[in-house]
Amino acid sequence: MTNNCVPLAYLVSRYPAISHTFILREIAHLRTLGYQIHTASINAPDRSLELMDATERGEAERTYGVKQHGVAGALAALGFWALRAPSALLKTLAASRRFGLRKGLAYAVEAAMVARWMQRLGLAHLHVHFGNAGASVGVLVKQLNRCHLSYTIHGPDEFDDVPGQQLAFKMHAADAIVCISQFARSQLMRISSPTDWPKFTVCRLGVDASVFQARPRVATTAIPQLVSVGRLTPAKGQVLLIQACAQLRDRGVPFHLTIVGDGPDRGRVEAEIAKLQLHSQVSLTGSLTQEGVRAELARSDAFVLPSLAEGIPVVLMEAMASYVPCISTPVNGIPELIEHGHTGLLATPGDVDSLVTQLTLLCTRADLRQSMALAAYAKVTSTFDLFSNVRALGGVFTQFSKA
Repeated sequence: MTNNCVPLAYLVSRYPAISHTFILREIAHLRTLGYQIHTASINAPDRSLELMDATERGEAERTYGVKQHGVAGALAALGFWALRAPSALLKTLAASRRFGLRKGLAYAVEAAMVARWMQRLGLAHLHVHFGNAGASVGVLVKQLNRCHLSYTIHGPDEFDDVPGQQLAFKMHAADAIVCISQFARSQLMRISSPTDWPKFTVCRLGVDASVFQARPRVATTAIPQLVSVGRLTPAKGQVLLIQACAQLRDRGVPFHLTIVGDGPDRGRVEAEIAKLQLHSQVSLTGSLTQEGVRAELARSDAFVLPSLAEGIPVVLMEAMASYVPCISTPVNGIPELIEHGHTGLLATPGDVDSLVTQLTLLCTRADLRQSMALAAYAKVTSTFDLFSNVRALGGVFTQFSKA
């Protein structure tokens, strides 16, 4: 336990969110270490309370929802700062113009609301996950209330539109930047001044291996059960995976694939399954709770995520913590987690033939699945342990409580 850090605010564009449960776990473990974390979300949660588990519901209920306070909340915040710090409010409104006139004004109003919320709670440090719209609001919060500001940068979305995201400006404005991978740190170095590089700290995400059903799989002659978990988007490569499955079937390789998740690409995925007549070999479950995902991992022989763009997916860590060998791609930070041929297999991004080769290996070699699962478990528990990495993250915050 520690009491060395002043209370701090966490701001996320949408919290809780089913695709960002790692943020919820991070906050929970920071609290177990004694950090007082107060959460704010620009947008409402992505699901109703009835569809959340108990932990998520608790977080949703205690989180300050910016847009949920509407026009009345916005006017109250603007009036508060107009009376308390009119000069700072005017400078914040002026600074917001770099994000565009209408969008920047919206960010400035949201920043006034977040800053007022922080003022009421006595919070002097704001931490923002992702370098997107939430980070834009974060810059303006600091302009208004002079708080300490830090970010966690994931990639790859932040790097898709560096000028549009004003990423270099955000990095310069922040007091500390946490990078989830060395790859992310390298990309920030590429777009920022060397004077800002000392702010960049690699602090990886992680998993609590104790919550997974980690057990070595016994080699059997049963049909290998493959699982893929992730939001259904082009970046995750699910359509490519369906095409690879058709080749596996045509080659006589036994398998069954379960795809867990939902998203904008679901129609394309379903159409590809129908076109290639894979209904008996591929199942879609839609989104599942954390418990549901753990259950799928527990009964699977191999995990597949042929991503075209990623940070380092936490779901890969979860599979490795479940003794499930993984196939992915060497994009962005993934090679920092999976070493090809040792802790998993990496297919060439976008190459269906390469993906088929890796799938065939794991589907036909139970001994390889076993050896890779053991190596993967050792890797994730040594380098991507949630407790160790959250403790390191806390150290980033603690330095500002002494300033």
